[in-house]
Amino acid sequence: METASLFSLEGEVAVVTGAGRGIGEGIARVLAAAGASVVLAARRTHEIERVAKAIQEDGGEALAVTTDVTDDASVEALAKGAVDAFGRLDVWVNNAGGSPIQSSLVDLPREEWDATLRLNLTAVWSCTVIANRYLADGGRILNISSKAGEDPVPGSGHYSAAKAGVNSLTKSFARELGPRIRVNCIMPGAVPTEIMMKALRLGEKDLPKLEKGLRLPAGRLGTPEDLGAAALFLVSRASDWVTGEVISVAGGM
Repeated sequence: METASLFSLEGEVAVVTGAGRGIGEGIARVLAAAGASVVLAARRTHEIERVAKAIQEDGGEALAVTTDVTDDASVEALAKGAVDAFGRLDVWVNNAGGSPIQSSLVDLPREEWDATLRLNLTAVWSCTVIANRYLADGGRILNISSKAGEDPVPGSGHYSAAKAGVNSLTKSFARELGPRIRVNCIMPGAVPTEIMMKALRLGEKDLPKLEKGLRLPAGRLGTPEDLGAAALFLVSRASDWVTGEVISVAGGM
């Protein structure tokens, strides 16, 4: 078998939630470059339409589907739309999430706790339940968690708790859905996306100081493309014997 074929997604269809920017956009672009027809999901229609256009201009296939991952009917329409458009579904990436709010847990408003868990944990569960009904045999589900799920960030305990839950869900779903479907998870480290910058109250001018302060063995902050490359491994044939794993992609953090 040629090495390149291990990473090829030719003829396959992938859904990526939260695909309008940041890590989700990076993953979608890499999967499309590997040959997948990519269905881009997010609440902001103009963002996923921009990403779809860029993928199409690069010669790939992409479809933008406006989706609220916290609404089961919307997620059901996303899965059905992917199959209606491309005839099958092989890969589902649960990337949508985030929390721009910083607060100690004792001062956190109850509504913010509920909203964070609904978006970052409950939606991963419900999306996976729905995706399971549409994925072809041999399907793959990839969850995007966070290093915060292992190493809580001060002021983000609610987000850390949700991501720790995603790590646990990954292992449970891998046992329940295998061997028909593989389920894995990536924990990104410091990738300066819009959500991370807002949560940590950082501007572009702050990044060199952040990079120096973290002293990452890899020598730099991460990029969406770094996460896309890791995602490609975990949804391709190259990782056929990998399931139930929660993998840190964080430059050595």
